[in-house]
Amino acid sequence: MLSLAVVTAGLTWATLLVVRRTAEERVQREIQEESQNAMITFQVLQHGHVVALMRRADLLASLVTMRNGDPSAIEDVGKDPWHSDECDLMVLSDSSGKIVALHTTMDEFPLATAQEALNQALKVHGDAGWWYSGTRLYQVVLKPFYGGSPAKGSLLGTVIVGRGIDPEAMELRRVASSHVAFRYGNDIVASTLPLFKEQQFAAQLRTGPWQEQVTLDGERFFASAVGLTTGAKPVSIIVLKSYNDALAYLEKQNQLLGGLGVLAVLAGGMLVFFVSDRFTRPLARLVEGVQALEKGNFSYPVRAEGSDEVAQVTRAFDRMRKTLRSDEAQKQQLEEQLRQAQKMEAVGRLAGGVAHDFNNLLTIIKGHGELMLDKLQASDPLLRNANQIEKAANRAASLTRQLLAFSRMQVLEPKVLDLNALVAEMCSLLKRLVREDISFTFKAGESLGRVKADPGQIEQVIMNLTVNACDAMPTGGKLIVETRNVRVDEATAKTRPPLLPGNYIRLSVEDTGHGMDATTKERIFEPFFTTKEMGKGTGLGLATVYGVVKQSGGCIWVESEPGKGTQFEVYLPLVHEEAELPSPDGAPKNGTNHAESVLIVEDEEAVRELAAEFMKSAGYKVLTASDGMEAVEVAKRSGPIKVLITDIVMPNMRGPELAKVLKASRKNLKIVYMSGYLEFNKADDEFLEGSYFLQKPFSRDSLVCKVEEALKQKHVAGSRVVQVL
Repeated sequence: MLSLAVVTAGLTWATLLVVRRTAEERVQREIQEESQNAMITFQVLQHGHVVALMRRADLLASLVTMRNGDPSAIEDVGKDPWHSDECDLMVLSDSSGKIVALHTTMDEFPLATAQEALNQALKVHGDAGWWYSGTRLYQVVLKPFYGGSPAKGSLLGTVIVGRGIDPEAMELRRVASSHVAFRYGNDIVASTLPLFKEQQFAAQLRTGPWQEQVTLDGERFFASAVGLTTGAKPVSIIVLKSYNDALAYLEKQNQLLGGLGVLAVLAGGMLVFFVSDRFTRPLARLVEGVQALEKGNFSYPVRAEGSDEVAQVTRAFDRMRKTLRSDEAQKQQLEEQLRQAQKMEAVGRLAGGVAHDFNNLLTIIKGHGELMLDKLQASDPLLRNANQIEKAANRAASLTRQLLAFSRMQVLEPKVLDLNALVAEMCSLLKRLVREDISFTFKAGESLGRVKADPGQIEQVIMNLTVNACDAMPTGGKLIVETRNVRVDEATAKTRPPLLPGNYIRLSVEDTGHGMDATTKERIFEPFFTTKEMGKGTGLGLATVYGVVKQSGGCIWVESEPGKGTQFEVYLPLVHEEAELPSPDGAPKNGTNHAESVLIVEDEEAVRELAAEFMKSAGYKVLTASDGMEAVEVAKRSGPIKVLITDIVMPNMRGPELAKVLKASRKNLKIVYMSGYLEFNKADDEFLEGSYFLQKPFSRDSLVCKVEEALKQKHVAGSRVVQVL
């Protein structure tokens, strides 16, 4: 028995040593594989960040190019949370490589340090890299922009955008089970290690050669590194995988095997088989599932049997895999929505810019056409030509208003509305638009709440949707216009992006027409896109609807299938205010002679002269200025001025700024703004309370009436012209 016990004990310990050696080698391989997996994970994240930064750099370069390299574009984008999302560093350099603008959302980045980093990057002609500010490491991309095509245009400068690395590397801590450190030269600039271990590791790197096995505060790590940049101070990332955690489990198993080995080699063998079958194989299958997931296979079979820790981890991995698959699908959907929004925004900017210049031209054409009509007799053969000029100018003005509505650059005068009353007033007009073979029904919502919007723009929305519905029913059908109070919960909001949860008034226009397929639905709000025959549609109707609804703070949704009709749903936010009653005074009459002095400020000379002629014909004393600075000097030299008529967008000084300067010394001064559009980055808080707005192109009567209205009104409480973006 003693011999058997000795032999049994010897075989047990020999088996234990072999198992321990094998397990240690396996742990070593697993640690190396996990370090490689962590490195792959970082490379995937780095690539994703580079792609995102490249996208931001392209957008910023386009904006800077449109502004002719204006450095203020960097500050404007930095203050906009939508544009600056995921961009912690934005830099602009001129064609010589000199930095002219720098903006950071994190620690201060010294300009000299940034200039040195940029010079190094331009020397190697790199489009991505890593910059260190002295306190924080940044991952950056460089995007040159040109005054034309890159092949033929001249280099205007370079845009650099960067993403700051958290000194505690929180992002990598969430995706990797290992410790991670960023090395800049011989210094550790960011890591997930505790402070004492980080300092100890940095000291080892400075004093000795690189080692794969390092010991920090008594804990042994396997270290692997990959270089990110080269040069005098290269940047690299280091992954540290702890041996202690992996060997702790192995130590427990050794103790269990040692205890059981005292009893019998056979029992120990059976236990080894049980442990292998119970733990090692499920772990191997789990590792295979992880490897399949790395290759993008979300459906690799992973079975979880029992209720032990490995089974729980396996089930958790399966749930995580399903979540990742769902997140990937959602990410693709969001990217598609972002691309569509960016495309619509770019087209809107172009449309607004064209409409701005065109409105000035139309003001001149319409104004001089009106003056020509006043001077021509009824028998004059040129009268018909003048009428045709006026009609064409009115049509062009209507098109520019639609362009501005789509681009959300027109000025609104919102009022608290009762949609039921507004639609009811329009019913007589709508019934004349609807053909006899179409059944028209208006369903008014009970106890309908109020909305705040421009009534003229909302009428345009209803008109366009009604006309489109009639065109979709060439053989007749049913048309239903309905209003209703709705409460949008989170579940409903997810099905109608970008609608947010809250209380809304829903205006729906439903028809039984031929409907639309998915491809058509994706493009219906694009300007100049139409399914109608040539000459029967401009393609601006639904684009106008989209712009008006967005600018009114609402959302529009479309439900349609081929052969099943179409339903447009307009959601406008509910407001808790009483509907505004129309003014009983009405518009003042023209033709009255006045002795008041008006100051007209307009940078377009032809428009300024035309407006002055209009006001002189009404008997006003007219002063003119080409910009805000000149207007201030004219006001100093002149006597009392009753009305300031100013363009909004002007060089040197904007119209609202000029109004505030003159209003400070002339409390009773009336302000009338005139403009063809507003810039995207201007909100309604720059307009003075009680001011009036005149949309270009304007007629003589509209200008004179607006001035007389301003002079007649002593005080307008809370009346403001508003642009909602």
